[in-house]
Order: sequence, then C-alpha cells, then structure tokens
Amino acid sequence: MSIGVPNRSSRVRQLIRGPHPEAVPALVGRACALVGLLDVAAGVFPRFRHSRMHTLAEVLPGALGPFAAALSLSAGVLLLLLAHGLKRSKRRAWRAAVALLPAGAVAQFTYRHSLVGALISVALLVPLLRHRDQFAALPDPRSRWRALANFVLMGAGSLGLGLVIVSAHPGRLVGDPSLADRISHVLYGLFGFEGPVDYQGNTSWTVAFSLGALGLLTAITTIYLAFRPEHPAARLTEEDEVRLRALLDKHGRRDSLGHFALRRDKAVVFSPSGKAAVTYRVVSGVMLASGDPIGDVEAWPGAIERFMDEAKAHSWTPAVMGCSETGGEVWTRETGLDALELGDEAVVDVADFSLAGRAMRNVRQMVKRIERAGYETRVRRVRDIGEGELERIRLAAEDWRGTDTERGFSMALGRIGDPTDGDCLIATAHKADAEPGPYGDLKAILHFVPWGPDGASLDLMRRDRSADPGMNELLIVASLQAAPKFDVARVSLNFAMFRSALARGEKIGAGPVLRAWRGLLVFLSRWFQIESLYKFNAKFQPRWEPRFVVYRASGDLPRIGFAAMQAEGFVNLALPLPRFLRRRTSAARACAHAVAERTMADRDVRAA
Repeated sequence: MSIGVPNRSSRVRQLIRGPHPEAVPALVGRACALVGLLDVAAGVFPRFRHSRMHTLAEVLPGALGPFAAALSLSAGVLLLLLAHGLKRSKRRAWRAAVALLPAGAVAQFTYRHSLVGALISVALLVPLLRHRDQFAALPDPRSRWRALANFVLMGAGSLGLGLVIVSAHPGRLVGDPSLADRISHVLYGLFGFEGPVDYQGNTSWTVAFSLGALGLLTAITTIYLAFRPEHPAARLTEEDEVRLRALLDKHGRRDSLGHFALRRDKAVVFSPSGKAAVTYRVVSGVMLASGDPIGDVEAWPGAIERFMDEAKAHSWTPAVMGCSETGGEVWTRETGLDALELGDEAVVDVADFSLAGRAMRNVRQMVKRIERAGYETRVRRVRDIGEGELERIRLAAEDWRGTDTERGFSMALGRIGDPTDGDCLIATAHKADAEPGPYGDLKAILHFVPWGPDGASLDLMRRDRSADPGMNELLIVASLQAAPKFDVARVSLNFAMFRSALARGEKIGAGPVLRAWRGLLVFLSRWFQIESLYKFNAKFQPRWEPRFVVYRASGDLPRIGFAAMQAEGFVNLALPLPRFLRRRTSAARACAHAVAERTMADRDVRAA
C-alpha cells in the first residue's frame, strides 16, 4: 500500500527547474570511480597496460614516469575513495578532487609531455569548478572509531589487491611460490620490505613500489582519520528534552511512538514556532526519523521543512520509519516523498479486553498454568519502585537481553528507571519458592512508556531463560487487567512488520505471488522474528494500525533498510568485546549489586 504520490504541481516545478540538483554530483562521482578503476587496472594488470586500452590508460591521472604502476594504483585508490563523497556533494571531497586533478595534469605535461593526459584531468576538473555550488554538503558526524574501521577495511583491501598484484605476473615468477609465500610477500611489501617472492627483470621493482604505495595509502588515511578534529554525533541535550516533554504533555496522545523521541542518542529539529519537532539519527548517511513529528499538527510542516533542510545541508538521505497514516500523508504532501506500508502496530483497547471466549482460550490456559506453577505479577509506576529493586530490574534486563547490543530505535526508549521517566509502567513476574538467582525471585520484566495521559506503549520484554515459557503472555495479561487502576485505556504492543502480507498469504485463495512473498517472510523469520512476532501479537485480539516508511526514491530503499537495521541493532558494524570479557563484566555488575544490597541491609540494621 502506497500513499502520498507527489502532486502534479511539484512535478511541474521539477520539469521547469531542469535536472535534479543531485544529478551533476552523481555523474562526477561515477566518472571519478570509473577513472579510478581504470587506474587500478592499469597499475595491477600488465596485459591491460599493453592491450588496446594502453593508449587510454597511459594518459589517465596517476600514470606518470618510471613508477607508472605504483602511481596509477595510488591515484586509482584515491579517486575511488573520493567518488562516494562527490556523489553525496561533500565539500571536502570536492576540495580534495580539485587539488588532485590539477596535480595530475601538471605531472602529465611535465614528466610525460602528454597533452591528452592533461586534457583528461582538465575535463574532469571543469564540471567540478562549474558546479561548485552543488558541492556544499557539510561533514557527517564522526568519531575516532572511523580510523580503526579504515585501518581494518583498507588493510584487508590492500592485502587482497596485493595478492592480485603478486600473482599478476606468472611469466616472470622465479619458481613456484606457495600461497603462504605470496601472502608473506604482500605483508612485507606493505611495510616497504622485500619478501620471499622473486621476479625476473624489473618486475620485482614494479611489484615492490605498488605494494609500498598501498601500505602508504593505508597508513596516511588511517593517521588522517585518527588525528583530524572530532565532530561527534548529535545527542539530545537537556534543554531539547525539556522542550520535547512539554510538547508530549500537550500532544502526546496522538502517536504511540511519541515518548520514544526522548531517546538520548537522537538529535532534534524544531519548527520555527517551536510547537513541533522531528527527532532523528544519522546512520550510514541516512537521516532516519521515527514515528510522527512531535507537537501540534498545524506546526508539523515547519518541523518537516527544517528536517529536509538539515538533510540537504549534509547531503543525507531523508527517511522516516514507522509513521502513521496521518503522518505519512503530511510528509508526502510537504516534501514530495513517497510512502510505503511497512507493517502494523497492535493496539489493545483495555475496555474491550477479556480472557473469556474461544479466541482467547490458548492465552487463558497458558496464564492459568503459569499461575498454578507459583508465579505472581506486580504492575507499578517507576516512581513507586524502590531504588534497590529498580537497580536489580535494570541489571536483570541487561543480563537477559540475549544480544551484545541494545536493540530498538523507533519503538524503544533505551533505558529503564530514569528519574525523569517516573510515569513509565513496569510489570514484573516473581516466583518466591524458586531457587534464588542473582536477581532474587525476579523472573520476567515488561516496560511500558506513556502514550499521552491515558495510554501505554510497550518498550521491552525480558525474561529469565530458566523460567517457564509464557512469561510475556502472563505479564501482558496482568498489565491489561491492571491498566484501569492507572487510568490507561489503550495499550500499544509490538510492531508486526509486513503483517498484512503474512495474514493474506495464509488464507485460502491467495495468489502465487502473495504466497511466494509470504514464504520469503517466513524464511527471514528465522533471523528477524517476523512471523513469530505477528502471531504473538495476534493472540491478544488487537486492532491493527498501519505504519509506513517514507522515502525519496525506490533506489534508496535498500540503503534505508540497511540503515534501519543498524539503528534497530540487527546489524552491528562495531567490533564487540570478546565474550569472556562480557561475561566477566556481567558477573562483576551482579557482584557489585549484591555487595550494595548487603551494605544497605547492614546500614538498616545499625540504624535499628
């Protein structure tokens, strides 16, 4: 289901303006990438340099003097590194390309007296200078970890390309070196030393200079990223959080995802009037917002305009994950973007919920069985829980997470028990007669955030792996039954991605395309719990509210999807700690908590 097709007037304005403003940077970036690939090929493969493409390759930037192979390889790698930044209209990439191309032209004319080579550099330089106003994007948020990532990626790429260089001269090899010898030769060459592989004639010099150039590029780029001024990612400031809470107090009941805008790893832009805001996070060049804008609907266009201006200033790809149908209509109307149905949110009306009836038989039987096993439940506001018990709940939730990183972005708050979140609800399951664990009789946790004055939205579900199955069902039923005591009339449960496709695909009469799409979703559920989450939500007979993804072009969807998976924690590109360190850290925290509890108990005894 798609909504918000751009209106005719916006298309007419695009035709009058001519080509899309991103067309020139994209073409220049592709040209630099093509030249870079040709330079790399000319520096690596001797047959390429002496083929029909020889006359073209010899005049490309970087193919200079007696060290043509090494210089061609260096220029090719640098142009490939710059190509992505040029496609995204980055100002610093433009400056680097403008400095590199004239240097290549001067070298071509000075050392090789090649007028054609200079003209090729000038031909690439002309569109850069002519359209310099289109290369004005600001830098992305960054940190020192980029240097480590560059070292790992460039090192691996240099090792792989080095193996190709070493093996690209089979007719001049002395003997038959093994793979281990070739890898050793590459590693030595990257550091500027001679390896165990030998060649006839001047080929050994060509290979040595090429490997040395790769090692030098890896070192230079890593050092630059490590010592350049840090530009940290934006975070939610205390002032921003106060302003967002004021907007949620007035308009929080409109969107069940509103409270998740208070995640402190998000940034925010406000409308000029300050009556609306959009929170976002930048992931892999995608400016990712979640849910609807916060605040007065009449002020949404102003906040959306600020959001799009920020995306344009940094050349980020704008996208919105999980907005409602109303939000999708406003986004598409104000920006000309498009929207696609992503899934459905399960919402339970407390007044209509009951365990009676055939449809609720499975849930009813499971809850009664768990209650007979000796489990009891407690539903409380965060403000009503003591600090000691709250700390134990925090530690248990972290220990029972099951993944190395905290998952969630659009429907997760990322914290429990913060003093500013006193209105949040926590449902806990306990078993007094069980063998006491590191967290006492605590066996499962559900955390809800406020959804306006009369609603609650599910944040996280955690349980002890040794507890009986059905803990989540038990706590959801307990929360729904206790909701009237807290003046909660609606409860938002999990988000079911592609729910409509799963529901329609299993019905009689579904077509082959729909059945194939459902089969793919079921297959992907082995890793992403798509089908199991839908079936879990359906147990409670909710009403389904559609949620949408807003995007600029169909070609951006794979990139947006990958960024969303990173934001939600399904894909983690950071290097995790070794498992034994994580276990030691968890055990240390549990030990520290036990010591703190004993200290408080001794203090109470002395006071008595």
